[in-house]
Amino acid sequence: MSDLTAARFHNEIAAREYLQATRWPDGPICPHCGSVNKAYENKAKPGVYRCGEPECRMDFSITVGTLFERSHIPLHKWLLATHLIMSSKKGYSAHQLHRTLDVTYKTAWFMAHRIRAALTPMPGKEGPLGGQNKVVEADETYIGGKEKNKHANKRLHAGRGAIGKEPVLSLVERGGKVRSRHVSDVSAKTLRSAMVEQIDKASYLMTDEAPVYTKIGNEFVGHGTVNHSREEYVRAYFWHTNTAEGYFSILKRGIMGTFHHVSPQHLHRYLAEFDFRYNERSALGVEDTERAAKALKGIGGKRLLYRDSSPV
Repeated sequence: MSDLTAARFHNEIAAREYLQATRWPDGPICPHCGSVNKAYENKAKPGVYRCGEPECRMDFSITVGTLFERSHIPLHKWLLATHLIMSSKKGYSAHQLHRTLDVTYKTAWFMAHRIRAALTPMPGKEGPLGGQNKVVEADETYIGGKEKNKHANKRLHAGRGAIGKEPVLSLVERGGKVRSRHVSDVSAKTLRSAMVEQIDKASYLMTDEAPVYTKIGNEFVGHGTVNHSREEYVRAYFWHTNTAEGYFSILKRGIMGTFHHVSPQHLHRYLAEFDFRYNERSALGVEDTERAAKALKGIGGKRLLYRDSSPV
């Protein structure tokens, strides 16, 4: 269970020590030269270290070179915000965050986006999904409100269904992880690029009957389909895309019930948030405290400035 009375959520020294133990398990890591456990702490300035490498000798703290660098927000509030977002299956809105942390809405909104940036994997750090004797389900959905519910000047007057919504492709390994991507369209060319890049070709691919998957499926060891248009959702307990549909149900409940509106500009960050919580879920043995700790390990080597995240 989550213990929100823990000292690291209310005390700066405890917060700093917790973050150091989480990100530096083998001793201080210099963000300037990368040396490990060769720095010493400035006794006059607790938390400030100087690199012991002769060619470096630079000062740094646990937040230098991270998403928390130069932040005026107390570190314990960063840890609490991360824990709240990581322990909320359907997300934690910026409005609720600003009330809980006693910060402005603008500050809470930017904090949430920085935390989502920490959940985004570094390019090239992840291997492909699936593999031999594994099944990967591919399915697409659309994120956005109904045209009839929009203000008159926001309506496209171009039809119903997916009109005015943003397409999202999710690839889910059964019993494993998910990767979602905001795509420009659901053409075979666009989907193939995302799928071949993310799925091991030794995998068995499972999709619905959409014709865009026909040729793509030939590139994998096997390809099974179910015909949703004929109300076929599972066949022989094996052919189905119910795992992907289950993920979409969590994603959409979060967006509709918690965030209410997600702009196309920021959709990829929300997808990273929901992907991370799914990939580090209780069913895989990861509970709230460990999930938050894993999220904090992702703050290094990244920066997100307000001007880069604010609406244009």
